[in-house]
Amino acid sequence: MDIFNIIGSIFGYILFAAFYLFQNFGVAIIIFTLIIKLLLFPFSVKQQKSMASNARVQKKQREIMEKYGNDRVKANEEVQKMMEKENVSMTAGCLPMIAPMLVMLGVYYSVIRPLSNTLHIAGDKVNVALNSISTLPGIGSSVNMQYGEINIVKYFNELQPYIKNSDGTPLFNGQETQTIQNFSNGFKFFGWDLLAAPNVSSFQSLMWLIPVLCFVTSVASMIVVQKLNGTQMKGCMAAMIFVMPLFSAWIAFNVPGAVGFYWIASTVLGFVQSLILNIFFSPSILEAKSEAQRVLLRKNQEAEYAFIEAPDFVYPSQQGKKTVGENNQKTGKKKNNKSKNKKGNSSSNYQGQKK
Repeated sequence: MDIFNIIGSIFGYILFAAFYLFQNFGVAIIIFTLIIKLLLFPFSVKQQKSMASNARVQKKQREIMEKYGNDRVKANEEVQKMMEKENVSMTAGCLPMIAPMLVMLGVYYSVIRPLSNTLHIAGDKVNVALNSISTLPGIGSSVNMQYGEINIVKYFNELQPYIKNSDGTPLFNGQETQTIQNFSNGFKFFGWDLLAAPNVSSFQSLMWLIPVLCFVTSVASMIVVQKLNGTQMKGCMAAMIFVMPLFSAWIAFNVPGAVGFYWIASTVLGFVQSLILNIFFSPSILEAKSEAQRVLLRKNQEAEYAFIEAPDFVYPSQQGKKTVGENNQKTGKKKNNKSKNKKGNSSSNYQGQKK
């Protein structure tokens, strides 16, 4: 829990900076999500390349599995060799898949502890404020202390007179009071109260739309991205298209609306990012670049060796036989020799006398 509190505190600075500029927490979440997407963009590019590489080797993998049939051990060995040869890692895209969940947990702890992690009010003051509302008659027993800081922010104007030090003086100074009041007034976004959880909100509040949109946007984006990348999930993996969005929708239904709204913003911006990545890093483009690099590497390797002219190759069936050219050459040599001998014999003997 502490690690997520630390992450939530770090994210809280970004959220509050965006809130300070726009005075609306919904807009602040969109700006925050955009910043996080830009920071994680290099990892997204790596994941896109990994997905394209996996799509390229899927055909070869199927051929290997069909070739070795029921010999799964041999098939897995050959698949591993093929992966190493193609320089493809099955775990290369794991971090970009885990990162959004870690970010969501960080946002969750920023939202449920706005005094500590977003406004960064001293922890001792926050503890005194939580103890103050927990002892209020008729209120303390009905307050979920897990969302105690949210309740303080949400109902700050009503609770402020009761939040005091042990000597009766106001707990928060003038600047802190003004900051909390401004923060409390900035959680309305398109009629949604981003501090409220859908599971405890009325149907008329339309808070139930947040988990529904979480599910719909997640499923739609995953299906479209798979088609763009040319990948296809089967069996249990195909079920993940619906399992993960259902899980995120269930979380969004039980937590403050700001967390679910972040998930929606993250999914939509992630889909736009996928469209951009597909333009510059589509499987076809990456495959063409990979093939060009392979050809260039082969040329460079060949250039390192001197060219050696191979001798004329003679088939075994033709060994011992004279070619037409050789026969013509030898015939020509014999004729020349005979003509020379005839000339020599007709001209003189070794003493110079004519015969």
